Amino acid sequence: MKRKLLYSTLFGCTLLFSCSTKPENPTAEPYSIVGDTVHIANGEVLKNKIKLDRVSQELVASEVVTAGTIQAIPTQYAYIAPPFAGRVVRSYIKLGEKVKQNTPLFDIISSEYTTAQKEYFQAESDRDLAKLNLDRQKDLMANGVGSQKENEEASNALFIAEKEYENASMALQVFQTNPSQMTLGEPLVVRAPIAGDVIENSIVTGQFISSETDPVAVIANLDKVWIVAQVKEKDIRFIHQGDKIEVQIAALPNHPIEGTVYYIDESIDMETRSIKVLSVCDNHDKQLKLGMYATIHFTDQPKPSLVVPEKAILQGEDHSYIYVEVKENMFIPCPVHVESTRDGKAIITGDLKKGDVIVSEGGYYFK
Repeated sequence: MKRKLLYSTLFGCTLLFSCSTKPENPTAEPYSIVGDTVHIANGEVLKNKIKLDRVSQELVASEVVTAGTIQAIPTQYAYIAPPFAGRVVRSYIKLGEKVKQNTPLFDIISSEYTTAQKEYFQAESDRDLAKLNLDRQKDLMANGVGSQKENEEASNALFIAEKEYENASMALQVFQTNPSQMTLGEPLVVRAPIAGDVIENSIVTGQFISSETDPVAVIANLDKVWIVAQVKEKDIRFIHQGDKIEVQIAALPNHPIEGTVYYIDESIDMETRSIKVLSVCDNHDKQLKLGMYATIHFTDQPKPSLVVPEKAILQGEDHSYIYVEVKENMFIPCPVHVESTRDGKAIITGDLKKGDVIVSEGGYYFK
């Protein structure tokens, strides 16, 4: 019994000694962090976890992608409204029809137009009488019968009559009427102010319309259209007048349309903090419809930029950064600003320069 107890005591002491003994060759830590600096002590352990690369410099065109809408160019868009109240007696157009400038659209009869005609013919008659009177006074003066005062009064009367005639004539020309070919009492022919397509038409023969009603027709030349985009103020520096754009619409997912930046607004929308950018696109095939939503790709002129693998970018609390090698097996985080990412690469700005050695993959092991 005593022998068994002795053996048990010796076995327990041996086990306790073996458990409390440290190994003679402990494995060294793979890396250590002092402040922001990372020291790699055991490269064998980390060589399969991190990869190194160099910062490169490439010609990169910055791209801004935003949403926009298709709108008509104002100078190529016309609302057709009656110049005064009247009744439509004839319509010449139909929806979708192409018209040229000055093409007749509809005839309208109005008492106001008839009054304008009368005023024109009265002014024309007064002018002719004033001319005859002045000629008669000149003959009397030549024969020593007339007086200088009467001659001057006739000349002044003609001057006033001519001005009244000019005003009456201009009043009719506003309605695109040729006074010399006009007949008293005829209806006014309303004509197209621009060439284009009739995209709206609510003209009904016999209807009475007033000068305060909504337009009865719309003519638009849609061979070219505006792309109206709202660009965030932080991105406006990449956009310049004359830059090329690419427009994509849902109706044509695989058919981008090219355009050109026409105008950049000088003011900013205080609510959205964005700036309106107008671009012009060809639309001869009429694929771009007014009011369509579009995705616009603005592309800046290529310029030398620093490029790193996208996986090298790490995100801190308030900024992005990359681990850069300051000497062999020593790395520090370098803050960077990511301009854009594309095809696995990131375009950056910061204190890095071309040729710097960086941790391209596995930098999160150091966090």
